[in-house]
Amino acid sequence: MYSYDVRIWGIRSRQSKSAPYQLRWVVGGKEHQAPFLTKTLADGRRAQLMGAVRDGEQFDIASGLPVSELRQLKSPTWFEHARAYTCMKWPDAAAKHRVGIAEAMTNVTMALVTGGKAAPDPQALRLALRSWAFQMTVDSNGNVVARMEADQPPADAAQALDWIAKNSLRVTDVAESENLRRALSAVSRLLNGKRAADNTVRRKRAVLSNALRYAVECDALPANPLPKVDWDPPQTDDEVDFQYVPGPELASRLLDAVRAQGTRGEHLHAFFGCIYYAAMRPSEVAALTKADCKLPQKGWGELVLRRSRPEVGAGWTDGGTPYDERGLKRRARKASRSVPIPPVLVRLLRSHLDRDGAAADGRLFRAVEGGRVGSNEYTRVWSEARRKALPAQDVGTPLAEVPYSLRHAGVSLWIKAGVDPVEVARRAGHSVAVLWKFYAKILRGQQQVSNQLIDQALADDGTTGEA
Repeated sequence: MYSYDVRIWGIRSRQSKSAPYQLRWVVGGKEHQAPFLTKTLADGRRAQLMGAVRDGEQFDIASGLPVSELRQLKSPTWFEHARAYTCMKWPDAAAKHRVGIAEAMTNVTMALVTGGKAAPDPQALRLALRSWAFQMTVDSNGNVVARMEADQPPADAAQALDWIAKNSLRVTDVAESENLRRALSAVSRLLNGKRAADNTVRRKRAVLSNALRYAVECDALPANPLPKVDWDPPQTDDEVDFQYVPGPELASRLLDAVRAQGTRGEHLHAFFGCIYYAAMRPSEVAALTKADCKLPQKGWGELVLRRSRPEVGAGWTDGGTPYDERGLKRRARKASRSVPIPPVLVRLLRSHLDRDGAAADGRLFRAVEGGRVGSNEYTRVWSEARRKALPAQDVGTPLAEVPYSLRHAGVSLWIKAGVDPVEVARRAGHSVAVLWKFYAKILRGQQQVSNQLIDQALADDGTTGEA
């Protein structure tokens, strides 16, 4: 319990060779005293307490200390606090978000150290933090705890974790501007030292800020110190580099090269077709079921998307599966998104169902053994398709480097076709602001076309667009 009722008495002498001077003060009616060897030391301590009173600081009745001093004495290390924060967030966080928290906490924790001797290899320390300190599990009592508390880490991981535990800064020291800048710098760089994407920096900075807010909640800090730091993330360009996005002709050749790869290629042909013709995310295609598809004999069809299965690794999900069962990205859990699909995709999906059918749970696409199609499987097929479809000099370039390039290609095609950007954003499943951020070059190009159409309309009306 804290109190503003503080009275500090004068220093008195006493019969003691080891501590002949005594300082006494009262907090909330409880008396406290501290002995000193010299009167100078006693005067210094009295001045400290008087300063806390003048600053309007509360005192702890039990210990008699100003709250700031008590907080410093009780402060956990950042390593301890980061584990506690991750444990608190774990039960209600999606698997992808759990991974994001672990990555951010790993970056920050490695930066907030005292620089002790015999530091472990950075890669070994990073792996130990991510996989043992910031990956949670449920112990035998049903409590969420760090893996390092439930299981015995390997010797190298245990040694790295022991080192970080001894050399981690205290939370109260983290609040200093110099240390906060170290933490912010850590979340703004990739492992190779290059600048991280703007979205990555923003996401990791948010995790750091939330962890500091939790320190306030736990009374380890008086306030979140992050807003006081004048710091801007490295400037990055998040726009899609369209010189590496496949055009319609190349996209068609890539899809043909997928289909030409035997049984698995035929099975995944429509998988990649959904990414291109419906601009779906791979995690959404992985969750697509027969019930989600409206596939008429002729004309346009429709996909009603309700869920996604992002791949994250078994250690990050509640059920131990290597994927998470989620609603659509940045949507309410039960929200859906309708995507009209052109006849070419309707035919692809009808052919796929006629040939391969659907899984027992209705899924259209599945791995060789029946589970979720893994990224390692479809990226192998994609790599082979690139090798066959691209000119030899382009195979080693970023052109259509990953399957997600087909989504960029699909969205780009819609914009160039003159589809309203609001409708493009709705079909792709993100906001108009995000559409402008990533596809600004194409959208700006379409403005010239719009201007020409307006000029033509004005001319037809007998007026001109000129003053």
